Amino acid sequence: MTAIPQDTVLELENINKFFGGVHAVRDMSFNIRKGELAGLIGPNGAGKTTIFNLITGVYSPDNGYISFLGEDITNLKSFQVIRKGIARTFQNLRLFQRSSALENVMVAMQQHHRYSFLEGISHFGRWNRVEREVKQRSMDILDRVGLVERAHQAAGTLPYGMQRRLEIGRALALEPEFLLLDEPAAGMNPEEVFELNDLIQGIHEDFMLTILVIEHHMDVIMQICPHIICMNFGARIAEGDPDYIQGHPEVLKAYLGEEVEEE
Repeated sequence: MTAIPQDTVLELENINKFFGGVHAVRDMSFNIRKGELAGLIGPNGAGKTTIFNLITGVYSPDNGYISFLGEDITNLKSFQVIRKGIARTFQNLRLFQRSSALENVMVAMQQHHRYSFLEGISHFGRWNRVEREVKQRSMDILDRVGLVERAHQAAGTLPYGMQRRLEIGRALALEPEFLLLDEPAAGMNPEEVFELNDLIQGIHEDFMLTILVIEHHMDVIMQICPHIICMNFGARIAEGDPDYIQGHPEVLKAYLGEEVEEE
């Protein structure tokens, strides 16, 4: 058995998931180390989002083991996973469309700030102080993702690329140690994708986060992720740096649909 590095943040060991007769994830194993910006790639239907759903408690694996910071989270519910320090975005936007950008971030920020039910309905006691602090910190996050000037605009009326940024901002408001980004560049034009690269690299450094990204835009992954895991048909087929992944015959076969001769 291979020794797991002491600075491992996330470990998956022999994870399997079935949906009826479909073997969606097959003996999946990998680990992500503290401070990494890693990528998870593969063709449509490879099982990438299912991996995220297993990590975040949307699904439970049929067998295998998932640990976060050395603690078993294999069968935790989503709210329990969030409290451990894991946040994520989704392929399909899940913003509160009629609420402002600021309110979307404040909702996530509230979990770290407490006041009593009575203080909440009376607006006395800690309420004023907590609300001021939550609002200021939420504005700081909006500033970091380039949306502070749109703070009071309804989320559903923002341009699509800005909605993607807002979802990242809302995930940051959960104050995670580990951030999962599920196709953050989906639907973006080339200029927005270029700006997104800068944003992801910037928050990785500024917030000292460990990040795992799913993305179909290969230029995003290859430019920003030194560690890449490629999967197909639910299984890991390659893992390494961008040069290794781009030249791996199984990766080329998965994406091009043909055998590639090795020299």
